[in-house]
This record gives sequence, structure tokens and C-alpha cells, in this order.
Amino acid sequence: MEIKYNLKPASERRTEQFKPEGNVGFGKLRTDHMFLMDYRDGEWVDPRIVPYGPFEMAPGAMTLHYGQSIFEGAKAFKHDDGEIYTFRLNKNAQRMNRSADIVCIPNIDEQLQVDAINALIDVDRLWFPEQDGACLYIRPFIFATEDRLSVSPSEQYTFCVMLSPSGAYYSADGVNEGIRLLISTEFHRAVSGGTGASKAAGNYAASLRAGKAAAEYGAAQVLYLDSTNTQIEEVGAMNHFHILKDGTVIIPEFTDTILKSITSQSIMELGEQLGCEVRQETVMLDKFIADIEAGEIVEAGGFGTAAVVSPVSSYIFEDGRIVTVGDGSVGPRIKRIYQVYTDMQKGLMAAPEGWVQKVERVAPQG
Repeated sequence: MEIKYNLKPASERRTEQFKPEGNVGFGKLRTDHMFLMDYRDGEWVDPRIVPYGPFEMAPGAMTLHYGQSIFEGAKAFKHDDGEIYTFRLNKNAQRMNRSADIVCIPNIDEQLQVDAINALIDVDRLWFPEQDGACLYIRPFIFATEDRLSVSPSEQYTFCVMLSPSGAYYSADGVNEGIRLLISTEFHRAVSGGTGASKAAGNYAASLRAGKAAAEYGAAQVLYLDSTNTQIEEVGAMNHFHILKDGTVIIPEFTDTILKSITSQSIMELGEQLGCEVRQETVMLDKFIADIEAGEIVEAGGFGTAAVVSPVSSYIFEDGRIVTVGDGSVGPRIKRIYQVYTDMQKGLMAAPEGWVQKVERVAPQG
């Protein structure tokens, strides 16, 4: 499917490489353009790159009333050769379609998703923030646009991709400080049979109240349990993990209440290069806490796109009880995981075949 280019005049868009003086933060900035494509009459049509700007949408658009909306998050990096590369973008395209299935949105061909993202990055490549640890954050999303108030799947949708020049999540010397998590029996992220395995927008709206509660306990996020309050599931917007004293990395078994983090999946495939075993299993809360207190669990954290790895120094219960992991400092295995993973993203270490893809220069000039 041919992508149409309706670009800003050259005089109105960036003409020099973006070289910010300070850290630009995460997700705050936008580039000059966005990719759009519409679903109507049973097919995806009119793929195009246009100037970034507001949508025109009917007040009765179904996404505004019934939350039929999904999204993805990925990153692109500049390597030493001066070119921009994406990282495991095909996995994001696969997961987008999985989310679409769960909330009754039509699938988009995976290669078309990848081509759309690459085309947009190519057009706005001068927006890549040239500073250590920076990236272009990629946000594809789909939302229902049909103007109808009956509760049923929409028959019209818009697929959009926008880019956000973002700075390093951690300082140049890496991961040096852990966070505290609230273990809550009051708040639950998802239940079996629901939308927990999708990146549905409504899942994140539902997490905001729990996030506010966590802050009241001095915690960064909530460690969600299953609906029986006996099994560990997710950390806020990340997959949870812990590391045993023999170096084994444990990630909770994926279920229909847990989003399959692409970072988690990648870590599982990198066990040999990381020098450790990585496996999934059901993690019971009581045993998890007992193993921390006995010194069997020495490191813990979350895996996700934004930070890659977020170390956890301690957990707090709603009764105020605090459990500290190890001595509360960031352990060597977490630092190793972060270093290997980010080195692959930045092209400083060879990644498995197909993980890193160059963004070709094909956009029209002028």
C-alpha cells in the first residue's frame, strides 16, 4: 500500500539536527509530522504522512464514549554510523494486533505497521535528539471514530503514529537507585477474561487511582496481585521480575491478565548472553516475601519499554510493613541486564538477527 506524503513546507519544519542542551524528558515533545490511516467499508485505506496537529472528530465518536482504543510503545536509536535503527518493532506490531483482537478492532498488517513507522521516522529523522541515551519514542495507536452511541464495535477507526524525541531515562552512569512498590490487596489491574493482556487505553485510566494510592505510601507504583490476592502479576505499566541468589531471573507466567512485555520476552531470549537462566513461573506472594526475608531473592524490579529495567529496593504493604530486597541497593545482575540490553539497542553490542532494523532514507526531499 503506497504511503502519501503531505509534508509541511521546508521552511516550516526542522532543517537542522536536534541537539538539545539539557535532557528533554520523556514523552513531552513532538516531531513535525504524524502518520494516519483510516478504516472504513471493511478495509484500511489512505495511508498518509501529514503535519502533526489536532484531529477533527465527532462528539459521538465511539472512542470517547466506550473507550475502544489501543496503543503501543517502541523506541528508535541512532547508532555510531549516524543512521537510525528500530528495535524489535515487529513484536510491537504483533502485540498491537493481539490488543486489537481483545477489544474488537480490525487488525493491521504487521509489515504495514512497520513500514508506516519507518516512513514517519525517515521524514522526521532530524528530530532525533543527539545526546547520550536519547531515543525517538514511537507511539502508534488506534481509536474508534464512528459517530454512534450503541454499545457495539465501531465500523470506523483511525490508526495514528506519532514520535516523541526523548532523553535518557537514567543518568550516564546507569541504574543506581531503586524504587518502592505498594503491594495492594485493594486495587487490581485486571481479572481473567478481561482486557488485561492488551494495551487498551482503559487499562491505564483504571490504574491512575491505584497510582495515587501508592504515592500516599511513598511508593512509585503498585505491585498488582491477582483477584485472589495470592499471586504476583504486574508492576504498574511493567512486568515484574525477581532474581534468585544463584542468578536465575524469574518472571511471572503470562496469563490473560498480564501484558506480555516485549522487554520481558527479549530478556528471556537473551539468557545465554546475560549469563543466567531466565524462566517464567507462577509467583505466590507469601513465598516471594519469605524468600526475600530469607535472602533467597536478592534483586527485583520491573521490565518495560520506557526504563528497560526499574530496580525495586523495597515493598510496602497497606498496613505499613516494609520488606527490603537485599540491602536495598541496585544489584550487579540488574546492572548487567540493563547494560547488555541498552548496548544492543544502541548498536554497541550485536543483537540477535532481525532485532535491529535500519530506517532507510526514502522520504521525498524538499
